[in-house]
Amino acid sequence: MVVTYKCPQCGAVMEFDGQSGKLHCDSCGAAMSVEEYKREYGETAGDDTDPEADGPLGEDSYVRAREEEVETVRMQVYHCPSCGAELVTDEHTAAVICSFCGNPGLIADRMDGMRRPKAVLPFKITREQAVERFLKWTKHGLLTPREFTSQNTLEKITGMYVPYWLYDYQVNVALRARATRSHTTRRGDTEYTYTDHYHVFRSVDSEFERVPVDASERMEDKVMESLEPYDYQEMKPFEMAYLSGYLAEKYNYTSDELQGRAKNRAREAAIGVARGTISGYHTVNVTDQRVQIREKHVDYVMLPVWVLNYRYQGQNYAFTLNGQTGRLNGRLPVSMGKVAKWFGIISGVSFMGLMAVSVIGGLLI
Repeated sequence: MVVTYKCPQCGAVMEFDGQSGKLHCDSCGAAMSVEEYKREYGETAGDDTDPEADGPLGEDSYVRAREEEVETVRMQVYHCPSCGAELVTDEHTAAVICSFCGNPGLIADRMDGMRRPKAVLPFKITREQAVERFLKWTKHGLLTPREFTSQNTLEKITGMYVPYWLYDYQVNVALRARATRSHTTRRGDTEYTYTDHYHVFRSVDSEFERVPVDASERMEDKVMESLEPYDYQEMKPFEMAYLSGYLAEKYNYTSDELQGRAKNRAREAAIGVARGTISGYHTVNVTDQRVQIREKHVDYVMLPVWVLNYRYQGQNYAFTLNGQTGRLNGRLPVSMGKVAKWFGIISGVSFMGLMAVSVIGGLLI
């Protein structure tokens, strides 16, 4: 079923506003907190599914869903509750925005049961703020093509909730090392260096909470890691209403499938902590290192990211922005026209400089 959150005053679709932290209606200006909306109208308010319709998911209603095999990708087609247009999604999409009327729709069965996140970190950076930070970032590129900052490009900036697994670990690192400490003395013209040798042992226990690993197939892992950290203190118990007005995906990978990545992050951090306790020596050579990791807990959550994918001269460029803190990652395209222009300017200035030097030299002679 496709769910929308209708304004109780005018009937228009409400979207979650990150700045106010409430559901907001652009038509009449009404605003309600997610908790208040759920208390008054229920979590699936705005769901117009006919419970008497024939077949699973109501095949005779406008929320009819059908499954198709398209190039081995499992696609599903839903109807927009606002205008009736077809919404084509893959099996991992959980929140959509209708291309015809612009209204958001939430695919409720993608967030049911085991697929329901435990928590969500709501957007704090608004679309306007994301655009402003994007434009500020592009000013660092003197060779950035003009169309990269055009209105058509800015309209492609999309807010997306990315699925994450958060792991809790208890890690023990046992280290054995050989260390030295040296000092030098002088007697007359002779210098003596004394070196003390030590056997060092450390056993360090570390606790790691909420080690994040993104569970989206589409998002590049290194890019997602570059957007960290998030402030998990602002996490909210999951409600579908937080997704209204944004795109969202359910996880592509289970917590077991991503366990290796998460453990490696905890392992490297724990080793760093343990080695940091060995100080005061001139040299340290680790001879033995053993790491034990015990998983304590794992949660499925949704974290906010602003995304802009841009294709220029056959290459893909991506801009991503942490939807809570504003931390960004991206690569700017380079306009060959601007390169040629700047090369011409620099060459011209250099030529004029050489001519001036030649003239001055002639006058001096």
